[in-house]
Amino acid sequence: MSWGTELWDQFDNLERHTQWGIDILEKYIKFVKERTEIELSYAKQLRNLSKKYQPKKNSKEEEEYRYTACQAFLSTLNEMNDYAGQHEVISENLSSQITAGLARYVQELKQERKSHFHDGRKAQQHIETCWKQLESSKRRFERDCKEADRAQQHFEKMDADINVTKADVEKARQQAQLRHQMAEDSKADYSSILQKFNHEQREYYYTHIPTIFQQIQEMEERRIVRLGESMKTYAEVDRQVTPIIGKCLDGIVKAAEAIDQKNDSQLVIEAYKSGFEPPGDIEFEDYTQPMKRTVSENSLSNSRGEGKAEPKFGGKAKGKLWPFIKKNKSPKQQKEPLSHRFNEFMTSKPKIHCFRSLKRGLSLKLGSTPEDFSNLPPEQRRKKLQQKVDELNKDIQKEVDQRDAITKMKDVYLKNPQMGDPASLDHKLTEVSQNIEKLRLEAQKFEAWLAEVEGRLPARGEQARRQSGLYDAQSAPTVNNCAQARESPDGSYTEEQSQESEVKVPAMDFDDEFDDEEPLPAIGTCKALYTFDGQNEGTISVVEGETLYVIEEDKGDGWTRIRRSEDEEGYVPTSYVEVYLDKNAKGAKTYI
Repeated sequence: MSWGTELWDQFDNLERHTQWGIDILEKYIKFVKERTEIELSYAKQLRNLSKKYQPKKNSKEEEEYRYTACQAFLSTLNEMNDYAGQHEVISENLSSQITAGLARYVQELKQERKSHFHDGRKAQQHIETCWKQLESSKRRFERDCKEADRAQQHFEKMDADINVTKADVEKARQQAQLRHQMAEDSKADYSSILQKFNHEQREYYYTHIPTIFQQIQEMEERRIVRLGESMKTYAEVDRQVTPIIGKCLDGIVKAAEAIDQKNDSQLVIEAYKSGFEPPGDIEFEDYTQPMKRTVSENSLSNSRGEGKAEPKFGGKAKGKLWPFIKKNKSPKQQKEPLSHRFNEFMTSKPKIHCFRSLKRGLSLKLGSTPEDFSNLPPEQRRKKLQQKVDELNKDIQKEVDQRDAITKMKDVYLKNPQMGDPASLDHKLTEVSQNIEKLRLEAQKFEAWLAEVEGRLPARGEQARRQSGLYDAQSAPTVNNCAQARESPDGSYTEEQSQESEVKVPAMDFDDEFDDEEPLPAIGTCKALYTFDGQNEGTISVVEGETLYVIEEDKGDGWTRIRRSEDEEGYVPTSYVEVYLDKNAKGAKTYI
């Protein structure tokens, strides 16, 4: 089977067919390119999808990924990111192994095809030229023969005519001989050209054309083979990444199988456990009897004058009603005895520290969060404090590493002055050391609060209290009444009996305790050097040039306690005021 022998007369059709073959190859290249673009776009969309649902750093979402279900989802996102990477590999391999190679091959194929058909056209033109020569020789031979025949007839006619002179007859005879000689020459030339044409024609149809067509056939077959190999490569590119994609899918399945619903349930307990005991039974209030303003153990004041009630729920329940109080519920919506008692409590004349406690509850309702997380239940507060301590320790370690690095660099500069000036690092070293000291003080403050929550310390230390910037001004005589206040989740307050003191105070003495306390005496005056906007709880705002009373001097923590009026006092930075102490004063009483 050969195109040269079977298709010797189909030159034009072969030319169209080979062009169609190149068009098919270019169409396949275009197809692979579009597949490459689709794979890239798909991989990009998968990566964007994975990135979109990744937890944001330092956000609430990051805390949610403690749960095994969320961890499985995170693993799914990571696996999908790897899955997208494999589609990028597919795109890259299709482009490098198929598209680029086929594009070069098409250019080579076009050049080869052009060369073959150029040779074919050249051979075609040569045979056509030979044919034209043959036709011309044939026509000339035919013409000469006719002329010789006419000359012979004219000679014979002249020779038969008795009236024609002998000279005319001789001239006619010479003319006939000349024409006959020309016909013989034309015949010889025609015969020679015919033989040559037949030879060229045999060469054309049995040698040149078969050779050219055979080359074209081989070229076309190579194109077909190359197209088939590209299709195989197309499939192999996908098959190569199939195991990795399978591993990605296996990773998703493994992550799903690792979900532990019991563990997630336990995490919910750890995340939201308040540490409080369930509330005790509510006592029956008999409205048939005259109303007595005595408060049960479950009321807001939690009076300890009537002694401890008989324990219920195994003796662990305490009179806390706030877990069942709806947010933003006005005291007027509660039962009448509780309402009356709350009104009495608010219309009494407590000292500054009790107003501060109520102010703190109000600030919680307004959305501000105390630095010591005192608005949270004990268990949640402990976790927040532990988290804060860990963060501070990490920051301290970073600063220490930075200080060590600067110290090493300074030593290098000292040994090799040409590398740098050692004195240029002193400012940075001092700044890092100051940062370390600040972070350590901050860490000590939170560790003290953490120790208090965990029960290692009975109460928060005075120094840590001041450094927090939240002064809860709770005096010792009122520890059993106001220091035991607890904030409910909605910012309301309930009283519970102190676990640290068993002192029992009659309910009728509740208001008297506040009235018996005297305000701290002034030990001097001060003048505000700068304006200070006291935004934190326990601080007070002052205006530059204002004169106020000093009731407690600086104890080394950088804060001075001052008073503007009987019910308006707080702390200001010592550097913001100029203090004039009274020499006759006995000193300040620590009132934190």
